[in-house]
Amino acid sequence: MRFVECDLSGAMVLEPEPVQDDRGHFARLFCRREFEAHGLNPCVAQANVAFNRLRGTVRGLHFQYPPAAESKLVRCTRGAILDVIVDLRPESPTFLRHVAVEISAANRRSLYIPERFAHGYQTLEDGTETSYLVGEFYAPEFEGGLLHDDPRLGIAWPLAVAAISAKDRRWAPLADVEPELVGRMTAPASR
Repeated sequence: MRFVECDLSGAMVLEPEPVQDDRGHFARLFCRREFEAHGLNPCVAQANVAFNRLRGTVRGLHFQYPPAAESKLVRCTRGAILDVIVDLRPESPTFLRHVAVEISAANRRSLYIPERFAHGYQTLEDGTETSYLVGEFYAPEFEGGLLHDDPRLGIAWPLAVAAISAKDRRWAPLADVEPELVGRMTAPASR
């Protein structure tokens, strides 16, 4: 695997390095030792899958507060997505900045998302499926989210929204939740 760091420290695009033969190819998508060598959390608590019928579907922007903050390794196994992550680490120089990465079944990339980041995506094709390896168990009492179209985030989604959950439409604007976000997301060493 090739590990390519994003503009947000700790986030990585992983590109498989397939070995070809007459059958096709084989590539490693996860290796605990390689993750550890790059300073990434190799813990996997859950594996999730999401199927999206419509092009333009938005999921997110989701996160969990500490002590249940979760890392994620996201792949697109069918179709394509624009995956967006937002740095929610108040001590980070890139706090509230985002990065968008196209991930598809064709390019076989994965996106590693560190703890204390929001995550969401928009499907670029009908019938898109994503899979996630998640580093912490889902804990609804620590769940949080940001509006996908919050003007302060300035995310340029490529398509009109075809589908989004009622829950994702109801997240409060960043201006309303920023004080809580800063308080709950600040790293213990920084407090």
